[in-house]
Amino acid sequence: MKIALLTSSRADYGIYLPLLKAINEDDFFELYIIAFGTHLSQGHGATVDRIIADGFSVSIRVDAMPEGDSPQAITNAMGKTMINFSDVWEANKFDLIIALGDRFEMFAACASSVAFGIPIAHIHGGETTLGAIDDVFRHSISLMATYHFTAAEEYKERVIALKGSSKNVHNVGALSIDNLKAMSLLDIDEFKQGFGIDLSIPTILITFHPETVDYHKNELYAEELIAALHEIKGYQFIITMPNVDTTGNMLRQKLNQFISENKHAIGVESFDALVYLSCMKHCTMMLGNTSSGFIEAGFFPKYVINLGERQKGRIQTENMHNCAIEKNAIIKAIKEFDPAKEINGVNIYGSGNAAQQIVSILKRVTVD
Repeated sequence: MKIALLTSSRADYGIYLPLLKAINEDDFFELYIIAFGTHLSQGHGATVDRIIADGFSVSIRVDAMPEGDSPQAITNAMGKTMINFSDVWEANKFDLIIALGDRFEMFAACASSVAFGIPIAHIHGGETTLGAIDDVFRHSISLMATYHFTAAEEYKERVIALKGSSKNVHNVGALSIDNLKAMSLLDIDEFKQGFGIDLSIPTILITFHPETVDYHKNELYAEELIAALHEIKGYQFIITMPNVDTTGNMLRQKLNQFISENKHAIGVESFDALVYLSCMKHCTMMLGNTSSGFIEAGFFPKYVINLGERQKGRIQTENMHNCAIEKNAIIKAIKEFDPAKEINGVNIYGSGNAAQQIVSILKRVTVD
């Protein structure tokens, strides 16, 4: 089976890792990794180099970066992505495309393949994020796809409702749980030696992305978050940079300014999966609006302050606290955290064998 696996960012690549390894080690598959989006951007860490450093070959690179962060720039990038991927689909005869998630560039890459009749296997369908336009793209990819691998039973049922059929819809759990169970995460000393960051200090891991449905409020949201951080004492902040989204550059600039003015704030463009998950394990809490606060954080489990509406609609677990993007509300949520309170295990995303399940199912697929 000749597979085109689409990866557009550090985030989806980190999730893909156990599946990439399983496919790459199986002679049944011929794997072609197609890298695009922020993977190819020097300004976002040129994370395509991480794929190569991990021992994988990047077969095809596709230019898909927007020239700015306005709605027009994002839309133009989607058009460019579709045009550039049409050449890929014309020049290569793939048996299957594997696509993960809900990004606008992932949607465009998949949409460009529809006229070519290439089956798509979609990972992480059925989820809901009401504060982001990603919701539309995720469900659209599900409608384009032939095979579906969801992270939870509730999401499987949503895909079935969307498709009107249960055929080829499988709840395999989250690949991130495979990662967590397989990885030997760095301890505090190893982390400090490797990155100069001391996680024995009480640390808040912060990942905050723009809200792309009501994007006009993002400047206010950025100011409220940063105003809250200015008043929080006794914590070290590790701040990872936001996605390429509408108004993302503005948010990035404000975060970098805060980091430059505060010695207890550390900015990180891109952690690889091992480093990010190790940081999550040892941090005191997470703050922001990232999907990793729902899946990976529940594994440890880790206390999560989920900000705003971007992730609204995902399954909530007891380690999570929803909070408005408002200075006093954020301060209150941080101060109310009780480190002595035990958080029970809240993982609902499978037992850590999602990659093997996906491989087994794909090997049963008849290639025309």
